Amino acid sequence: MNIDYLMLPFQFPFMQNAFYISMIVSVPTALLSCFLVMKGWALMGDAVSHAVLPGIVLAYIFGIPLIIGAFAAGMTCSIATGYLSTNSRVKQDTVMGVVFSGMFGVGIVLYVSVETNMHLDHILFGNMLGVESHELRAAGIISLGVSLILLLKWKDWLLHSFDPAQAQASGLWVNWLYYGMLAALSLTIVATLSAAGLILAVGLLIAPGAIAFLVVRKFSTMLWVSVIVCMASMLLGTYASFFLDSAPAPTIILIMTALFIVAFIRRQILTRRTSMQRVDEAVN
Repeated sequence: MNIDYLMLPFQFPFMQNAFYISMIVSVPTALLSCFLVMKGWALMGDAVSHAVLPGIVLAYIFGIPLIIGAFAAGMTCSIATGYLSTNSRVKQDTVMGVVFSGMFGVGIVLYVSVETNMHLDHILFGNMLGVESHELRAAGIISLGVSLILLLKWKDWLLHSFDPAQAQASGLWVNWLYYGMLAALSLTIVATLSAAGLILAVGLLIAPGAIAFLVVRKFSTMLWVSVIVCMASMLLGTYASFFLDSAPAPTIILIMTALFIVAFIRRQILTRRTSMQRVDEAVN
């Protein structure tokens, strides 16, 4: 096996675009995953990723940019979930399950009822190998904006995640933080449509933060560790998919799953070793 064979994926324009989109979307998804994991909003990422489907179909029907329809649907799901959970006795996870499954069902009904040349598989599972230049630009603009906001306001969102009451007492605008996080989530999912699709986007919004949470104990460190994990997994998954003749997005998720298992086992070993050391110190 020579170096030319190993460098073969970098010679094709469609693979180059796949690597570009991987680097672009890995930053906001990784940063956002840290907040979702700490706040316990993993299901919210799943809900919004499924709920954007009717917005995409309606945008196609009315001839407007798909990104606008996807964002509008994502925000509708987020706001509806927040309103229903606040003004009812039903818990938030139950409300999210009802809202996102309902919107996803509406999206499927709309999709099969209209004639379109859109490929549903590309919407659901992504089409990294078919990413075009305008999609790269749109994803880059969204990713840059979301990443900058998250990095500038991460301390405020961290306090809001742990203790909303304390955040409000500290003078923070908790409603802006709440809906700002939902808007960032919706925009990030829109940016990942081309890379991971609706279904697998939830993996990018959960796995990097979960892995970093198992590896480190400081949130500021958790942020950059999650970015490294996500970017490395996406680049490696895209590269490996070329030789495995597999779809890039599922390959990326499998790599992240393997990393999570390794991180979990490592944490279990360290925890057990620490417990044994404490027992030995207590006995001695």
